[in-house]
Parts: sequence; C-alpha cells; structure tokens
Amino acid sequence: MRHFLSVILLFILTLANGSTGYGAHGITLNGELRYPADFEQFEYTSSDAVKGGELVLHGTGGFDKMNPFTLKGTAPDLIEMLLFDSLGVASLDETSAEYGLIAQDIEVAEDGLSMVYTINPKARFSDGSPVTAEDVKFSFDTLKGPEVHPFYPYYYRDIKEILVLDEMRVQLSFSQPNRELPMIATQVPVMSRAGYEDGESRDGFPKAPIGSGPYVVGKVKPNKSITYTRNPDYWAKDHPTRKGMFNFDKITIEYYKDSVVAVEAFKAGEFDILSVYIAKQWARDMDGPAFSSGRLKKDLFPHGNNAGMQGFLMNSRRELFSDRKVRRAIGLAFDFEWTNEALFYGQYTRADSFFSNSYLAARQLPEGLELEYLNEYRDTLPAEVFSTPPAPPAARDWRELRDNLQQAQELLKEAGYVVKDQKLVDSQGKQFEFEILLVQPTFQRVMAPFVRNLEKLGMKVQYRAIDMTLYSSRLKKFDFDMIVMSYGQSMSPGNEQRNFWHSEAADKEGSRNYAGIRSPAIDGLVDKVIYARNQEQLTAACKALDRALWYGYYLVPNWYMSGYRIAYRDKFFMPEVLPKYYSPSALFMTWWSREKAE
Repeated sequence: MRHFLSVILLFILTLANGSTGYGAHGITLNGELRYPADFEQFEYTSSDAVKGGELVLHGTGGFDKMNPFTLKGTAPDLIEMLLFDSLGVASLDETSAEYGLIAQDIEVAEDGLSMVYTINPKARFSDGSPVTAEDVKFSFDTLKGPEVHPFYPYYYRDIKEILVLDEMRVQLSFSQPNRELPMIATQVPVMSRAGYEDGESRDGFPKAPIGSGPYVVGKVKPNKSITYTRNPDYWAKDHPTRKGMFNFDKITIEYYKDSVVAVEAFKAGEFDILSVYIAKQWARDMDGPAFSSGRLKKDLFPHGNNAGMQGFLMNSRRELFSDRKVRRAIGLAFDFEWTNEALFYGQYTRADSFFSNSYLAARQLPEGLELEYLNEYRDTLPAEVFSTPPAPPAARDWRELRDNLQQAQELLKEAGYVVKDQKLVDSQGKQFEFEILLVQPTFQRVMAPFVRNLEKLGMKVQYRAIDMTLYSSRLKKFDFDMIVMSYGQSMSPGNEQRNFWHSEAADKEGSRNYAGIRSPAIDGLVDKVIYARNQEQLTAACKALDRALWYGYYLVPNWYMSGYRIAYRDKFFMPEVLPKYYSPSALFMTWWSREKAE
C-alpha cells in the first residue's frame, strides 16, 4: 500500500457517500466504492456456498511459534488470515478499497491528519469477550512497538497517536497528511488486549492466540501440521464482507520438507489443493490416471495482480557485490531465453520491472513529472536512468550469449578483476568466489546453467539448498551471498517500499532490504512514492523508483506469470465470478465442499 497528501490539498480519500470527512462503511483511493452501504456480499463469492467439510492444504518447512507478529521463529501458514479480523476488509475486485468489518463506521478528517473508527458492537473475540476501543489501541501500540517484526513499525510509522474516545471509538492522529494511511490503518489485525497481557502466545507454543476471526486453533503438531476449526459463534458470519467465505469446518495444513515431496503427497491424496510454482511440475508431474479420470484437476486462474519482481539477489553488503559493474556483469551471464524454453516449457515472461505486469512499470525514456523527480538526484543516479529504457539483456541465440559474456568480461576488468589461469582474480590474486543459497531444491536445475556461464567468466560459484528454518534465520541476519528473492507489489505501492529499499532498513534485522541498498536517491524516491498526493504523483514516483532500482543492478531479473497454476481434488464448488486482485489462499476461502452441497 502507499501514502499521500499535502496539507494544502483537500484530502481526497473518497468515502462511500462521495464526501470527505464523514463516516462511511468503506474507503477507497479511486473515486467511488464499487459496493454501496447496503451490499449483501462480494460478487466473487456465491450465495450458494454452504458450510461444512474439510480443506487440507500444505506448507513447506515447518513452524515453531503461534504468534505471527514477532520476528523470532516461524508461525504456521494462514494464522493471521483465519484468526484475526481487521478493522476493514479489502475488496478483491477493485484496487485500493477497504470495507468496514470490526469498524462499522470510518471517519476521516478533511485535513487528512486524523481519523475515527467506530467499532461494530457485535464484534467479539473467540472467547466471547467484546472487541473494544482499548483492544484496537492495544493492537496499534503493539504493532508499532519493539517486540514485533520490524515490518510493522515501518508500515505504521506515520501513525503518531492513538486515543480511546470512549468504549467503542478510537481516534488516530497522523504525523503528516498521507493519502493511503487511512487504508493502511484499516488493515490492522485486532488483538485481544486481555489475552496478550496475560502472557498468551507472546512466543512459542503455550497457547493459541485469542482472535476475532472465523477460525480458532484446533489440533497442533509443531513443525508437522495445524488444524483450524471454524468458530460456529463467529460474530461476523453474516457480515456482507464475510458471506460466502470461510466455508470449511476445518482447514488443516500439512507440512512437507520441500515442494518435490509435496507433489507426490498431493498425487497420493494427502491434501486437496496444490499451487504449483515450478514449471516442470506443471508440465510433467500434473499428469497420470488421477488427472485423466477427473479425480484431480488443474487450471490456470488468471489475475490482474502487479507481478512485482523476482530475481537472483546479490547482497551488496558483501565486498564482492559492492560494485555496480560487477552486479551488472553477473546479470549478463543469465540466459533467460534458453532457460524458459528448455526448463520452463515457455510458460514465463521475463521480469522487466520492479512493478512487472502493471501500469507502474517504467517504459520508454523518463519525461514530465517522472523526469522532474529523477532530476533531483541526477548527480547520484547512473546515466542510464536518463538515457536508456529498462530492459533485461536478451540472448536469443548462442551468439548473443557470447556477446553478453564478452561485455561482462569488460565490466569485470573495469572493476579491477582479471583472468589468470582461467580464474577471475582481484589485484591481490584472490579468486572471485561466492555461494547461492537456495530453499527449493528444484531451483538447482535453474542454477546449473547460470553457474556454468559464470564459470566461463572465471568465477567459482557453488549453490546448495538448506532447510526452511535455517534459510529463514540466515535471511533475517543477511547471512548470504546470493539468494532467489521475490518482491510482491500491490497496485498502490507505499509504506512497504521503505522496508524493501530504504537505507533505514539496510541493517535492520528482519527487514526485506536483503540487497543492502543504501542510496540517498532511492531513499528520496521511496518517500515520493509513500507521500504522493494523487495518482499522477504515485505513478511518476513508482516509475522513477523503478529506474533507479533497475540500474542499481541489485538482482538478476527472473520471470513472472499473469495467472496461478492450481491443481485440486474434484471435491469443490467455486463461485462463477473470479476476483481480479487476489492470492491463492484468498481464492480458496471462497470455495466450498461439493460433498456437503450435494
């Protein structure tokens, strides 16, 4: 999400009645809300959905805590979605819209410096206790405090003060006008103050947290499985933002060592749905008698999501990767075209932006407001930002790959490296050597040809896969040379960009600035994204940031798809209308059991 506004301009956050400064059932950044105050349910849900049955999903690695908000350890999948209701709910068929859930009324001040939430008097936690303004304040204070994952304080940093006005109303004050901040605040998960202050689930496994969401924690086997049980007394089961959703009596997540083991377990009937992220598995493994008989199905579910960026990310904290020329040279050694055809069966599109598959991607040469933003940092930005549209290097045949490798050799030479006895060495004779850390063993077949090309440059490169727990720990501490990293993006980027790219996050353990970026220009452009006052400024700032990141060569761009590859057992009904902006887990929450319906 993102931030906005200037004190001088009218706060243009549009409420349900088309006004500003008045209470409403929802808020949006894009004109009018799609759904009126009296809407019955979202269009991508079904009134035919029935409750019952069990959904079994899978995870990889494991989990060792029950608190999803702390840095240490790994929480089970879906715990935040299923246990914690938020003040509002995002619509999955429009961008930047939130509809009140725990907040039955949302009032934003005309100057954009404060807002008031009125809590739905029906809202209850799973233990039956009412949700109060004190709980909402406790939730904000906790997520802005020192004990949580550093993402949250970054995300909510511009919330200056939280005041309890009375038992059912809470007021937020902002440090500066910020167009998206009311949207961000409305997404906060509401926690039970009494439950957490009693020491419940601060960390570890003593108790499951008390939430206000549709499920409670049932059976738990640490690092092996967790079962969520639908709360029959869920306070919002008839709320328009919840109708037709969360239909299964039980949702169980079984954990497997890696995706290869999980595929075989899925085909053996151990769980119900498999989101496939490996092209070879989709093309070769989703086959056999179960699929030909119709017992198992596979479909590509299209989406309109901003694809963001995935790439082979280099840790610029390492001296080896501190030089932009070196990082660029490494990128020239990746042959995407061969990889896509030989290994991926032509399923992917090359990532060409940090906002791939969206209107926010930088194209052509910068102009207008975008150029104006970039000119502020012209002295510190690479010249290519102004002269060359971003585009990944192509290698459509062996000749182009050879040319790319020759160009890489020249760049490495300029950076002070020479080849001696077929080894790339620095001025002290030390060989250029690094390790690629993986968590998915299947990525090794992708790395093998990439590493062969790097070896042609005289580099010594190793790659290995480690278990999820150790991998997560090393990432939090930035203890790696190169990793495969994805940066998902919304259609309205904002505060999270500070956690991704800003200098403040470079040495903050647990942040997602894995590349170790420290750039005053990028810092400034991140702020322009966060504090854009309107769509024009947001678009210009995102494109400018895109160019600055691209020509920093912090990662080797990978690929994306504009759809989800999903295989599933033939035991589900699903709505006729598909949402546009969604994750697979959000999609599954609109499905229901065929057995129960029949």
